[in-house]
Amino acid sequence: MPDLVATTLWTITPALVTALDAHLDAPVDSYVNGSQVWLTAGGPGDVTLEWRLHPVAGYRTPRGLSHYDVWEAVVDALDVADPATAADAIALGEETRPLTALWEGLECYCAHGDDLEPQPLARAVTAALGIEPDYFGLVDHEVVGAEFERTGGAVSLVALLVDQLRR
Repeated sequence: MPDLVATTLWTITPALVTALDAHLDAPVDSYVNGSQVWLTAGGPGDVTLEWRLHPVAGYRTPRGLSHYDVWEAVVDALDVADPATAADAIALGEETRPLTALWEGLECYCAHGDDLEPQPLARAVTAALGIEPDYFGLVDHEVVGAEFERTGGAVSLVALLVDQLRR
């Protein structure tokens, strides 16, 4: 029997990045694979929530930046960008990339395996971030993680999650 976890999922937009920065501040961890992670206390039932910005398949850090610099570089670039073109061309280190060449989406779920239903989680994260998730429901993270590892990161985590959430 799979271990299903309540989760919420947003597709990447400049407004989502701005809301993350405004409501959650800087990530608590940044990974070489492009993931950005926040932990927040006070979720439903006082659970800790993990917010994970998922990188695109085959992610690579922009030249001239370390994986620790990417978040701040994106936030700074969005602060001065024209809102109409912000998602299309962001100056990052020695490159210009669209936002969608970095991350595909944001996932939020209970950080420590606490049992929580999807609807209370969706309500709580909407209140915390100010943006409703595009998807919410139950997923099997083991299946998603195994496919990511099997392909060496060449698969879309967001697509794998959406596939499960649409069932």
